[in-house]
Amino acid sequence: MPGITIGDSLPNLQVDTTHGKINLHDYVGDSFTIIFSHPGDFTPVCTTELGMMAAYADKFAERGVKLLGLSCDDVASHKEWIKDIEAYNKGKKVTYPIAADPTRDIIKQLNMVDPDEKDDAGHNLPSRALHIVGPDKKIKLSFLYPSSTGRNMDEVVRALDSLLKASKHKIATPANWKEGEAVVIAPSVSNDEAKKLFPNGFKTADLPSKKEYLRFTNV
Repeated sequence: MPGITIGDSLPNLQVDTTHGKINLHDYVGDSFTIIFSHPGDFTPVCTTELGMMAAYADKFAERGVKLLGLSCDDVASHKEWIKDIEAYNKGKKVTYPIAADPTRDIIKQLNMVDPDEKDDAGHNLPSRALHIVGPDKKIKLSFLYPSSTGRNMDEVVRALDSLLKASKHKIATPANWKEGEAVVIAPSVSNDEAKKLFPNGFKTADLPSKKEYLRFTNV
């Protein structure tokens, strides 16, 4: 589906949510924000996902990150559904807002439409999509899953930690990186600059090409 992707600006929409009306740009404010869509209320995988988001809410709050769910059903349906989510999740409260989109307009503007899944009336359903939005209101990362595959929240946290670290330092994170492990210095940083930026030092991998581009450091 065509639509916004990494690097694009988040549309400044006003949405109706379980916490009242929200202006997206105002809601994001100066924070990183995770906006995640679900195919529908009272559906199995979505119930487990929103429950897991509730369980991880403290982890996101510790990082100063906001959450905003989205499903095409109306707010009244969302509020009833939350009772199931919290019961399944052993009482863990859903503290984040869930936006309604009964006209399917928001999911189109946020590039969250599943091209194959339709409801009984033949309308396209939301994909299982997730955007991480930066304080500059731009999309920093997107996940897109089919309705049959639930998301891994540990991977969401891992990717978020990578984004947060890269927003503060001239680094990138290698494959399978986890918080606390070494990161790699951005290729645009010279060795002389790296010595100033990373006072703890760095190690350069000895590669057959003898090119000193793979440099590890801790930040």
